[in-house]
Amino acid sequence: MPDDKPRRVLALISHDGKKADMVAFVMDHKKRLQDFDLVATSTTGQFINEKTGLEVRRMLSGPYGGDAQIAAMVAEGKINAVFFFVDPLGKHPHDPDIQSLLRICNVHNIPLATNIATAKLLINA
Repeated sequence: MPDDKPRRVLALISHDGKKADMVAFVMDHKKRLQDFDLVATSTTGQFINEKTGLEVRRMLSGPYGGDAQIAAMVAEGKINAVFFFVDPLGKHPHDPDIQSLLRICNVHNIPLATNIATAKLLINA
């Protein structure tokens, strides 16, 4: 009997200083992540696709509105969880978009992992 449940959608975002951590996390959890439809900001999605072969729907780059696009998808109920590996020591000119995404996740009660430890907890839940 075919499984008619829609696939869950996971958004993957990472600041430049955390892209290597995101790719390593995805590689370590590739088998589990194959069960999700993946959405990412442009550069993060490109790195994940190139390094893991996983299919990733790419939005705009973060500074060009990718964070806002993903926030809109969260608000529309199209995202089940967000993994956003934040570089707390970096400077981010699009910080208002980042804060908006974090707020939207909280408003809509969407799980949000901002580092590897919380992402591991969510992926294994």
